[in-house]
Amino acid sequence: MKALIYARVSTNKEQQQTSLKRQEEELSEIAAANGMEVVKVISEKASGYEMDRDGVFEMLDEIKKSHIDAILVQDETRLGRGNAKIALLHCIYRENVKIYTTAHKGELALSEADSMVLEIVSIVEEYQRKIHNMKIRRG
Repeated sequence: MKALIYARVSTNKEQQQTSLKRQEEELSEIAAANGMEVVKVISEKASGYEMDRDGVFEMLDEIKKSHIDAILVQDETRLGRGNAKIALLHCIYRENVKIYTTAHKGELALSEADSMVLEIVSIVEEYQRKIHNMKIRRG
């Protein structure tokens, strides 16, 4: 199973720097315990509310390029917060990639609210695709 480690902190403070290192070490342990091959480690210092993060785009590119099976993060808030988190979860799950966290000691278990929002987003996306295809057929 190919995995990617993603670690994020929101500031440049000294203790945040040690947090990045700790995240990487803990996530490497999860990878080893689950027999995963870590293809890449991405670390960044940026707000989780922002979508325009180099590490996020690098992660999404690497998922496709290296056929990643799992993303390893400390917890889902490392991917993002608020709407940014939901958007990234949707992109990752759409690629059939699993998310493992140290917080869950294994695969991420989404909250009922997050699961419901992701389901709604998927349904809307499906209907948008159907409408687009109908328009094409009509000429």
